[in-house]
Parts: sequence; C-alpha cells; structure tokens
Amino acid sequence: MPGRTIKSIGVMTSGGDAPGMNAAVRAVVKTALYHGIDVFAFYQGYQGMVEGGDMIKKMSWDDVGGILHKGGTIIGTARSKEFRERNGRLRAAKNLVDRQIDNLVVIGGDGSLTGANIFREEWTSLLEELAGSGQIDREIVSKYPKLNIVGLVGSIDNDLSGTDMTIGADTALRRIAEALDAISSTAASHQRTFVVEVMGRNCGYLALMSALSSGADYVLIPERPPQVEDWAQELCDKIVANKKAGKGKSLIIVAEGAKDKYGNLIRSFQVVEELKNRIEEDARLTILGHVQRGGSPTAFDRYTSTVLGYAAVKQLIDGANEESQIIGLQNNRVKSINMVDSIKETQSIVKHIENKEFDKAIKLRGGSFKESLETFDTLSRARPNPPDESTPTLNILVMNAGTLAPGMNIAVRTAVRLGMDKGHRIFGVRNAFKGLISNDIQELDWMYVEDWTSMGGSELGTNRKQPVNSDFYKIARNLEAHNIHAMLIIGGMVAYEAAYDFIRKRSEYPAFDIPIVCLPATINNNLPGTDFSVGADTALNSIIDAVDKIKESAVASKRVFVVEVMGRYCGYLAMMSGLATGAERVYLHENGIKLQELQNDVNMFRKAFLEGKRMGLVVKSEYANSIYTTPFISALYEEDGGDIFDVRQSILGHVQQGGNPSPYDRAIATKLAANSIEFLIKKAGKGKNEVVSIGLHGGHMDYRNLEDFEKMVDLKYDRPKEQWWLGLEEILNLFGRSSA
Repeated sequence: MPGRTIKSIGVMTSGGDAPGMNAAVRAVVKTALYHGIDVFAFYQGYQGMVEGGDMIKKMSWDDVGGILHKGGTIIGTARSKEFRERNGRLRAAKNLVDRQIDNLVVIGGDGSLTGANIFREEWTSLLEELAGSGQIDREIVSKYPKLNIVGLVGSIDNDLSGTDMTIGADTALRRIAEALDAISSTAASHQRTFVVEVMGRNCGYLALMSALSSGADYVLIPERPPQVEDWAQELCDKIVANKKAGKGKSLIIVAEGAKDKYGNLIRSFQVVEELKNRIEEDARLTILGHVQRGGSPTAFDRYTSTVLGYAAVKQLIDGANEESQIIGLQNNRVKSINMVDSIKETQSIVKHIENKEFDKAIKLRGGSFKESLETFDTLSRARPNPPDESTPTLNILVMNAGTLAPGMNIAVRTAVRLGMDKGHRIFGVRNAFKGLISNDIQELDWMYVEDWTSMGGSELGTNRKQPVNSDFYKIARNLEAHNIHAMLIIGGMVAYEAAYDFIRKRSEYPAFDIPIVCLPATINNNLPGTDFSVGADTALNSIIDAVDKIKESAVASKRVFVVEVMGRYCGYLAMMSGLATGAERVYLHENGIKLQELQNDVNMFRKAFLEGKRMGLVVKSEYANSIYTTPFISALYEEDGGDIFDVRQSILGHVQQGGNPSPYDRAIATKLAANSIEFLIKKAGKGKNEVVSIGLHGGHMDYRNLEDFEKMVDLKYDRPKEQWWLGLEEILNLFGRSSA
C-alpha cells in the first residue's frame, strides 16, 4: 500500500563501525524530516534501544550537520547482551511503541541485521506480552501490528551477499592501499619482503583487492587456500622466482582468516617465519589492524551511503514488504533485497569454507571476485607463460591519449602483462598521438611495467593532441611499419574522437582496419557507454579532501566558500562532490544558471546565517556558465551577503588530476584493461575489425560500436547524451536545504 502514513522512524548503527555510517544516518534523518516524519536515534545500537531514556534521542536537522566527513558513527555502536534475551527485546519493544515507532532503519553487519529480523518476527508476541502484563494498553497491539525494517549493510569486509559494496569497504581499501604504497617504498629501498595482514575473517575481499591494486606477489584468503600440501614452499618458490626475474621488493597479503587446504589457519607470523627459515628472506610483518576501520570516509562511501539512506526511508514510505529488506547496490543501481535470503547466502559461504568447498564459496562471491582472482594469478607471475606455438603472435599497440587520469599506468601494466601472457607482443606509444605521429613507439617488457600499479600520472605520456590532415598518413605508415594488428587507446574524449576518425578514414588507410578498443580514462567522467571512467574516483577524493579543509576554515569565520571543480561541460565531479561534502548549492552546465536563481540562493544563505548557520558551501562546475563565472558568483554573494557572511572562492585546479590512483580506480582500470585485451585478441584472431568503447554500464561490461559515436555524444559539449548521475539531483536538492 504505497504512500503509507508514518509517524516515526528509528535509526541505529550496530556492530563494528564502518566509515560512511554517519552519511547514512544523516540521509535517514534528513529524508524523514523532509517528509514530516519524526526520527529517533538509538545511541549505542541495540543497547540504547533496550535502555531507553536519554539513549533514545529525537533528531533535528541540525543534529546531523557537519558529520559527513567524520569516521565512525556519531550515535555510537555497541554489542548488547540484553537484546539477545527476550526480556531485553520486551523492553526495546516498549521503548519503541512509547515513541510511536514501528519503522526501523538498521545500519550494521549480518549479525545486527539478523537481530533486527528476529525482533520483527517476535514483534506481535512481544506487544501481546506487554499488554498482558499491563505495561501497554491493549489497543497498542492493534495500532502497531507490524514492525517494518529496512537494513543498510555497514561492514568494511564487504562480506554480505546481495549487495556489490557495503558501507565502509571502499574506505578500508583506501586505508590499506595507502599503507601498502608507503610500505612498498621502504621495501624497495631495502630489497625486503613485507608480509601485511588485513582484516577479513571469513571474506577475502580486502586482501584480494588490495593485492591486485598493490602489485603484490602472493595473497592468502579464506575462499581459496593454496591447493598444495606445502603452501610455504609454494610461497617461497614464488618469491625466489620473482627475485630472479629482477623484482627487488616483495609483498605478501594475508587475510586474517586465511587457511590452508585442510582448514587450518595460516597466521601472518607463520608466513614470516617460513620465509626466514626456508630461504633466509629478510621478511617483516605489518598487521594493519583497526587503522583499516577508522578515518574519514572516501567520496564513494559518502555519496553511496547518502543515496542508500535516502532510499531506505523512501522504501518505508512507499510501502514496506512483508519481510525485512536490505537496501544495497547491484550493478551500480539501488536495489531492495530480501534480508533473510541475503543473510542465509552469506552464512552459506562461511559454511562452504568450513566444509572446504572452496569452489562453491568463490562462486557465491560472484563472477567479479573469481575474475579478480584469475587476473591476480597472471599479473603476479615472475614471467609470462611460454607462447602457444599453434597461435599466431599478434602485435598490439597500447597508448594513452587526452588529459591525465590517475589509473592510466595500471591499465597499461595490466594490458602488457595479460597480452604477453597470451603469447603476444605489446608495443607502447610515448607522448600520445604526438608519439604515434612521430613513431615514438617501443616494445614493452614484462618487468618494464612492474612498478606502475600504484603510480599516478602517465609513464607513457599523454596530451590533448588530436590527429588532423597529414597526421593520419604518418600514423598509418607507423602502424604498418610495426605490423600492428590491434590497438588499445586509454584516455578521454580525444581518444574516442580519434578512433572515430580512424573508422571514417579506413578507405584511405587500410592500416586503420584493425580492432580498436577505447578504454575510458578521464577525471571528467564524460564518456559514452560507461558509468565510471578511470581517474574520476581519485579526482573526487582529491576534491573532498580539499573541501573538508576548506569547510573547517569557513566554520571558524562564518563564511561561504564557492569551490570550482573540473569537468569542463560535464557536471559529474560537481554533482558527486556536492553530495559527498554536503554542499548547499551545486551549479552545473547541464542545468544552466539564472541570475534570479543566484539571488534566491544568496537570500537563502542570508536567512540561514541569521538563524545561526556558521558556514556555507557552493560547488560549481568549471564551465557551468560563461557569464556567471566563479569570480562573478563570489562577488555577487559577497556584495549581497553584506555583514552577515563573507565569501571566498577556491578554484581547485590541477590538484584534481594528481596523486596515486584510488583503489577503486585501480580496480576498474585492471578490469577494463583485462577485458579489452581479451576482446582485441579474440577479434584480431577472427579478422573482425570492430572499433568499440568499453565500459562498466549498470555493473556489466559494455561494448559500444564507435560507428555510433555521434549518436551517443553531445558533440558541442563533449559529454554523453545520457548521464545516469543526473538522477541524483533530487537527493542533492533535498539535502542542500538549510532546514527541514
């Protein structure tokens, strides 16, 4: 029954804390208040629900202000022995009905969500017992016949089935990646091996993805133990082989729940001892521990938690299901998932691991998990497999093009190693299309790209040079000279436009009649056929890191900051950074800017500051309007703000293109490059010379024929005609309000 009337909603965080929980709490509170619903927070999770009193607080709009950047959870979390007993759940039920609460949003892991579902199943009997003992009136039982529950999964392990990413997992990966990047430099300096233990008692996600994004030599996870009698010897042989191949440092990642093939735990200190005893390796142990759980959440955890919290309240308003639901992400889209089914599948994975049914456990983790394992196995080899004499050797060209995007290097590294492992030769182009025109081409070797995993920038070099006129003749001549059979272009709109030109000039230059893949790599995220491009996540994190500092300055001075971000005519960075930083206003070229709108916004800020607001944030896309520029908007705000608030502008500039790629960008760069190489080898082998873009669309690998390039792209503004993220504008506008 859609559009139910809801009086109150309760929200709680439970179990282990996870970065992004605050963003979810904020979203639940603000969405409910916007719809005229009272919101109560249970402090310290179920313990607060049982104790009642001051542990249950009615929330206001301002109670959740300024918390997006904070790690942990402002409403606390704790384990509750009392709630595990029926008497404790009786007390909790009374505390709920006393406040007219029969709708809950529970943010936690599988244990917390299981407890919530048990509470829901017992709800009617609990109220009957309370009425029977005279603690509540009999009509209360009929007034609140059902407890409606929606769960949000907060777990850094990313271990719950049914959702692609759990709240906190991306931040935990970032903490691990930062630590591994730091460790790698000292390991290289001393030619040393480091063993690093990461969290993951029953799930190897953090270990596997951190190994893949750090160029690790070996990884031990619960889902796939070494399938040999002597795992330590296999490990030592791998390290020795890598050293002989020329690798100076070695990195071994161990999940805390790693096991051998018989189900015995493999402790990280054991790994160190085996390395020292068997091959006299100078190995050092680092246990990352709770540093993985703490700190400010990433951009991804902020905006996804915001969207999920919003969706949780909408789910309760629009009509609760008969059974408890989880709101999660499937294929980059918000989905409602049956809570019981999700928890059962999660628990079945643990059972499969305990029963040593590892293939079944990996299958339930999903196709992406299995693909990542297989990719890691290849990338971590000392040398490529010997070529198959029965398969013709292909010459594959790899290059960057367009503006810089963090993650370009790991994409090249993946392409080189996976291509060589299939027996093919990989050629790299230096300096983008300038190098392709001038024949600055060299064959790349396995070890040449060894250290490119975590490096920002572009080791091959990149620029915005677009081939024109006689350039095509020179490019064709150089392709013929190197007998190139296929091409991978990693870059932005420049790459796509050039590939489109190659299609149109095939009749003039037969050298262009080869399979070509364009891999999306631009911080602007303005390319067709993909939800995300390599580099955009890193840029978003650079933006929120800067804005967090800017906001601290603004709070101290009663100030509005106008922050300009990159993106050209595409507003992705502005929209998503606005969501992730709690901006009151975001200006996009897609929507345009009107003078009356600016005046209304200034008046909104004047009113808010007079009512006690301490800071304001406006995010503007760089080409949002050619007249109403960042200096113009800042001057207008400054003039009309008068003595009520002052204004500063901050144009973030090229800091957004720099830095080491985020784990997310490393992961999608690896995934896209792996699939690109597979596509090129397959098509070149069959003589099918398609020119395509590759992308992640709705969570699936998507290939778009670039013959349709002009149909997919707004050529005037260099952005796709369809942009999925514009659907988040309603949420952005709701949270940008200064009060309910």
